[in-house]
Amino acid sequence: MQRRTLLTSAGYTTAWGALGLLVPGGKAQAEVADLNDAINKAGRQRMLSQRMGKAWLALAHKSDTPAARAVLEQSLALFERQLGELKAFAPSPAIRDTYVKLEGAWADHKATLMGTTPSRDGVTALLQADAKVLALAHQGTSQYEAALGKPVGHLVNVAGRQRMLSQRMAKFCLSAMLGVDTAAATTEIAKARDEFLKATELLRNAPQATVRIRQELLLADSQWVFFDAALQRLGNASNTFRQVSEVFVSSENLLASMDRVTGMYAALGT
Repeated sequence: MQRRTLLTSAGYTTAWGALGLLVPGGKAQAEVADLNDAINKAGRQRMLSQRMGKAWLALAHKSDTPAARAVLEQSLALFERQLGELKAFAPSPAIRDTYVKLEGAWADHKATLMGTTPSRDGVTALLQADAKVLALAHQGTSQYEAALGKPVGHLVNVAGRQRMLSQRMAKFCLSAMLGVDTAAATTEIAKARDEFLKATELLRNAPQATVRIRQELLLADSQWVFFDAALQRLGNASNTFRQVSEVFVSSENLLASMDRVTGMYAALGT
């Protein structure tokens, strides 16, 4: 059984073993193995763009804990490694061009992540920079899906996008808690929530879904309950640090589960 991530009064205690696919030194392959793996990793780049923002915003809330810093640093390293792998694997000039453009957008985004101290003043620039990275990462994922040209490729893409949506909702929740364009953040959370729920049903009911995939989706359902409850408390929390912790940790748990689902779908084509 998956080891639960624990929230303590001292901060975050993250179950890094559950995120083996997400961190350097974990189970992630060193190179892109095939087009299914490319879709998986390209989709993970979307997620990482939002996960780094989430971690940065947690630090902006003065939640200066080892877990938040570890998420940011490890996500930075993994994004850069996978960017090089996906660019090298590109099977067409169009896909390679997307990753050349992503390199430029990433350089700007990295500067916003690493060049300033996390604070409310830098949130707008952060959101603008990660939006450009996300758009190009999504473009690359769609291009890799089209290159595969099989139904399972779409399922890998959709499952991978669920990882991104979990981090996007958390990111916008933390930005809204800082009072930065709260109305827009609330709208984005609602859109992502609706997409996430619909995509979960698509993945659950897909003809390609195995018993193991459906079992993992049931675990994701239980993680979603905790995460959604944390999101629903936006604007109603008397203890800001606790709410930041709950959003951060529950989004990590949901991410871990959806990463396993994505990997299972990716393995169907191998």
